[in-house]
Amino acid sequence: MLNINAKLKELEASGKRIKIGLIGAGQMGTGMISQMMLMKGIEPAVICDINLQNARRALQLAGVDPDMIIEADSVIKAQQARETGKFVITDDIDVVTRMGLVDVVIDATGVPEVGAKAAMQSILSGKHIVMLNVEADVTVGSILKSMADSAGVVYTGSAGDEPGAIKELYDFADGLGFDVVVCGKGKNNPLDIEANPSTLEETARKKGVNPKMLTSFVDGTKTMVEMTCVANAIGFVPDKPGMHGPKCDVKSLPRIFSLKEQGGILNRSKVVDFADGVAPGVFVIVTTESKVIKEEMQYVSMGEGPNYVFYRPYHLTSIETPLSAARAFIYNEPTIAPLGGRPYAETIAVAKKDLKAGEHLDGIGGYTVYGMINTFENARQKKALPLGLINKNVKLKTDVKKGEIITYDMVRLDEKSIIYQLRKLQDSLLNK
Repeated sequence: MLNINAKLKELEASGKRIKIGLIGAGQMGTGMISQMMLMKGIEPAVICDINLQNARRALQLAGVDPDMIIEADSVIKAQQARETGKFVITDDIDVVTRMGLVDVVIDATGVPEVGAKAAMQSILSGKHIVMLNVEADVTVGSILKSMADSAGVVYTGSAGDEPGAIKELYDFADGLGFDVVVCGKGKNNPLDIEANPSTLEETARKKGVNPKMLTSFVDGTKTMVEMTCVANAIGFVPDKPGMHGPKCDVKSLPRIFSLKEQGGILNRSKVVDFADGVAPGVFVIVTTESKVIKEEMQYVSMGEGPNYVFYRPYHLTSIETPLSAARAFIYNEPTIAPLGGRPYAETIAVAKKDLKAGEHLDGIGGYTVYGMINTFENARQKKALPLGLINKNVKLKTDVKKGEIITYDMVRLDEKSIIYQLRKLQDSLLNK
């Protein structure tokens, strides 16, 4: 079987390319478009953004002639433009997901509601879907994966995003027969659960990033969501709510992430966690019962045992995403996807401050809540609200104290939202 690189070159040589429909032309989408323009056998055919100028600018930064860019507000107009070799920009998701001349849809919005809609419509239209949107995946990934399987298309997370990079390391270690103890990632800033877009406004401006996005990293929500995605893809759980998150370097990872009876911090193995001090890398901690392999691991400087670390010091996020699209199209395989059935972990909503009845919640990267990972069973028992169900239309029915887990009983949810309807269906199937 040809590898992806060779297969992409073969497609290019035959005059064919994998046609990508990209939703979201922000920082991640813009970089992705430029990367695709450097690759063989793949192209960003249709770009969707609520701001058409973002989509136009992203294509022009990638070297596309302005005369080759056509606005389309309908599938018919988009089809006609593509038939003449033009690149299409649109502000309508339906154009991307329902257009015949698109092979793979990529969602790069990071907005749970948009991601759920994009994935569902793509699957129903018989298209592969790549989710650079772990926020949607951890909320309704199980049902979307089942839908994709039934439709004969691929539902997958993204290569380069930390969950995808961790899954690749896990597959490497697991395939070699090691016992994987921990799958984890680094966090590149101190955890501050009280962070909000106002306190981080100046830092965000200096970094050139959206304050809400930066908030989701600093308050830990992004880390919780990413490790929930990993847990559901490999069947691991957090060792405790919120995980441990110790401060350490790469060399000390195997020692710190060992069982308590071995001098470490873990109550059990096969867990997900994060570390402060090894960012932006990802890692898996492994062990083995084989005396011969232990000696080999020491010989190749992987540690003194009983645990050893495989560490990847980088992840290229959206730059690697096209490889997941190619893998889905060429091999019909996901990079990372939920195992199916009952999830293993959940990212639940916790009050960031004292909140009053009647107050609207603002979701990921905002002022009112942050995300915390828990086991799926614990979250279910507590009736804890999945973070991804929160949008600006969700209102509190009761006062909530700072640090309190927000439950279904405390809120009036947006029952018209697609992600709510998908989650309702997912939960109903689990109850059978």
